[in-house]
Amino acid sequence: MTDEALVDRMALPRPDVTAGDAEEILLAHYSLSGTLTELGSQQDRNYRVDSDRGRYVLKICHAAYEIRELEAQNAAIHHLKSRQDAPRVPQVIPTNEGREIVVLTVRGRGYQVRLLEYLEGQGLTELTYLAPASVAALGALCARLALALADFNHPGLDRSLQWDLRRAGPVAVQLLSAITDSAARDRIAKTMVMAIRRIQPLAPSLRLQAVHHDVTGDNVVGHRDARGHTIPDGVIDFGDIIRGWLVGDLAVTCASLLHQADGDPFHILPAVTAYQAIYPLTGEELKALWPLTVARAVILVASSEQQISVDPDNDYVRGNLEHERTIFDTAMSVPFELMEAAILKAAGANVAAPEASGWLPLLPNIDPAGIAYVDLGVRSPHFSAGNWLNTDMDWRLLARVATENGTAATRYGEYRLSRASLGNATGQATCALHIDICLAAGSAIAAPFAGRIGWKDQHLTLASDSMTLHLDGLDLSVEDGAEVASGDPLGTVIGEASSLGGLRVQLCSVAGLEPPLFATPRTAAAWSVLCPSPSLLLSPEADAPKSDTAELLARRRAHLARPQKNYYAAPQIERGWREHLFDVEGRAYLDMVNNVTILGHGHPRFAAAIHAQWLRLNTNSRFHYAAITEFSERLAALSPDGLDAVFLVNSGSEANDLALRLAQAHSGARNMLCLLEAYHGWSAASDAVSTSIADNPQAPTTRPDWVHTVVSPNTYRGDFRGPDTAADYLGMATPVLEAIDAAGEGLAGFIAESVYGNAGGIPLPEGYLKELYAQVRARGGLCIADEVQVGYSRLGHYFWGFEQQGVVPDIITVAKGMGNGHPLGAVITTREIAQSLEKEGTFFSSTGGSPVSCIAGMTVLDIMAEEKLQENARTVGDHLKARLAALIDRHPIAGAVHGMGLYLGLEFVRDRTTLEPATEETAAICDRLLELGVIMQPTGDHQNVLKIKPPLCLSIDSADFFADMLEKVLEEGW
Repeated sequence: MTDEALVDRMALPRPDVTAGDAEEILLAHYSLSGTLTELGSQQDRNYRVDSDRGRYVLKICHAAYEIRELEAQNAAIHHLKSRQDAPRVPQVIPTNEGREIVVLTVRGRGYQVRLLEYLEGQGLTELTYLAPASVAALGALCARLALALADFNHPGLDRSLQWDLRRAGPVAVQLLSAITDSAARDRIAKTMVMAIRRIQPLAPSLRLQAVHHDVTGDNVVGHRDARGHTIPDGVIDFGDIIRGWLVGDLAVTCASLLHQADGDPFHILPAVTAYQAIYPLTGEELKALWPLTVARAVILVASSEQQISVDPDNDYVRGNLEHERTIFDTAMSVPFELMEAAILKAAGANVAAPEASGWLPLLPNIDPAGIAYVDLGVRSPHFSAGNWLNTDMDWRLLARVATENGTAATRYGEYRLSRASLGNATGQATCALHIDICLAAGSAIAAPFAGRIGWKDQHLTLASDSMTLHLDGLDLSVEDGAEVASGDPLGTVIGEASSLGGLRVQLCSVAGLEPPLFATPRTAAAWSVLCPSPSLLLSPEADAPKSDTAELLARRRAHLARPQKNYYAAPQIERGWREHLFDVEGRAYLDMVNNVTILGHGHPRFAAAIHAQWLRLNTNSRFHYAAITEFSERLAALSPDGLDAVFLVNSGSEANDLALRLAQAHSGARNMLCLLEAYHGWSAASDAVSTSIADNPQAPTTRPDWVHTVVSPNTYRGDFRGPDTAADYLGMATPVLEAIDAAGEGLAGFIAESVYGNAGGIPLPEGYLKELYAQVRARGGLCIADEVQVGYSRLGHYFWGFEQQGVVPDIITVAKGMGNGHPLGAVITTREIAQSLEKEGTFFSSTGGSPVSCIAGMTVLDIMAEEKLQENARTVGDHLKARLAALIDRHPIAGAVHGMGLYLGLEFVRDRTTLEPATEETAAICDRLLELGVIMQPTGDHQNVLKIKPPLCLSIDSADFFADMLEKVLEEGW
């Protein structure tokens, strides 16, 4: 085909074939009738046909396309149908006469018609967010398709097509003439020129084969995996198949991903990695991938602009134009060199280190061994109590060390804690791509290599053919534009005599690029290729040690018992402050699950109190010391009248275990009543009354014979629903109690959380505990309130959870937050019940109630009172609950909000009538929240409830950030 013919084809509108015309074509040639729905297309006219015989797609294209081009599309489909390892493709449906292509005329214009099977599945284009798993799956699909087409050949593959990236330059020139906005036209043109310049030297090395050339969100369908991610597995349109560059095929896919990248080009990298694992590209092809992706972005936006000019009623093109502008803007948001480095690393290719042999010292009069490097990372001992948030904290620390040592420097590649941003969905640029040196003013600075001097706005560059040195803080001794030799003086450090000055040092291999001083963790590896370490000019100590999270996790799993699980493979959390956690890369996460640290992380007063007591005394609780007396008195004072005997232990499991033992000792019976779907601990006794299948799938069928379970009064999804169901649930407990009576063995007691915490904080129906407590006590049993999760001010409106039910238990168990992370638990009961244990001997816990533990417990109470944390839990909790409740009106998956204060649960369901649990979706939502900087975990027997139990210092701003991120996930997908 001539270029003129291609230009004429590019200007064609869609075929003028109405739905009525299409119905006649279907009936005449396929004996088919049904309901027609128009589908979008750039230059074809497509209709979906819903008939009694099945679903099909009627494809109508202009006669300007050679018939062999359509024959090539059909032949490719037949070829792929014969390959077991190929993606799903539609069946070609022949006419009544057995033809696969029909040539016909409608209102005097010639068209070619085909009928294909409608391939069922979920598309990608309409999804706002694509998870990394979906991105990788699209890359893998592209590779599988290309590999299956590697041995396919057909004369119709050799065609002139505007989408052929080999012709991107000339096609762009033609398309640009339709863009009337001169500024936009010039920007697009300049972008294409830059891309073509990078492609041309690589073009002879790029492999040619049959390629689909349009594996995009519009042209693939897939299925939902267990996490709710769309995994593409089928290809539905072969209109752009050509003999073209293999890597161009992947470039088309990568460009299509950019409209769902939220402005981040690195979004494509999972697709590159997945493709490379199946159908490896060469080094030249990998280097060509990003320029070709940019070229595709140019063709997309230019083609749509041009198509709108000739077919203004094409809603499909008009709707895609905004996406394509987003693709173009995202493609141009980073340097070509950066994406090349990122792609090479994602593909596992080696990236050459810079050649630094022959370089001379930057600081000729300073011994590199005498430079003190300051730790400014997440685990730095210099940081505490949020002091890294202070302005210029890094420089202050640097100057302090320099004053003591003479010369001090920061480290390259260090993830700076001071750069961490609270309440940030994307993560900050925390990785240092430079080094700051604090040294004596007037110190000499010399050229480490030969090059040309650049001087602008007090910023010096020394540029050689392969490297540029960037310096700030110099009193320059050479002229702008001067050529200097290796070792020549460049100037001295600015500052008054006998004072300290600052020198900023950075290297960059890209001429003319002013690199950033910091990179995000996601982009750090690629930027480190472009901006190698200034340790080449100083010493290896200038490089920060690297954290290998995967290797550390492997060591953990090698030696820590397998049943002791962890939340995530990453991030690796190494610091906390208030309601935030920080990983080793300086990313701040909002901690919405940590009910252990009730005061918040890193509380300075709490840490100081424990430190002081450790220095003074820590021993076992059999010794006589003031702290154990004072703490026991305070716990008794917080409890209802009569509950004034305190046992101190180390955990909630121990507390519940002891409470069960007390009930059995006091009553003389062994039988215990408990609720289904509950969790009370890991010890033998507390595990026996734990019936949650989330923690132990065999729990309901493996309880010992002294444990008797009753149906949990779940007022949302239980047998009876709504707040007025106490009588119904009590009725279900009656047969269990009667069976215990009939056995004549007596009842020791009943244990339950005062608020149904394990299901996300569902309140028990009003009057339920009052009546059940009465029935238990009538049988001589004791009532145990497990307040480990829900008590101790967390509910905001009450200090103890049982207050909400208007009851007083015989035994209270508490732990977790009462020690703010220090191992501490308590059992509070009456003196009579406590003394019953003496029938079995004395009680002793080596560290339960130790001096340090008691000081920890009293300090928690002091801080809770002084910082009004119960009031904060009420105020912030009520605000957050209202924000979460508003989600129910907008998102069908949000079924209900449970709880109060800062013990809340948001339950996800697939159907609000059947209440089918959205278990897999909840796990995926938690994963997506983690990407957005929120720590969240599912709970409940169905693992479909977000258990929201943050530190009680949670601020309104943090609560809003959580609600905003959750809404973002529900709106965009996961």
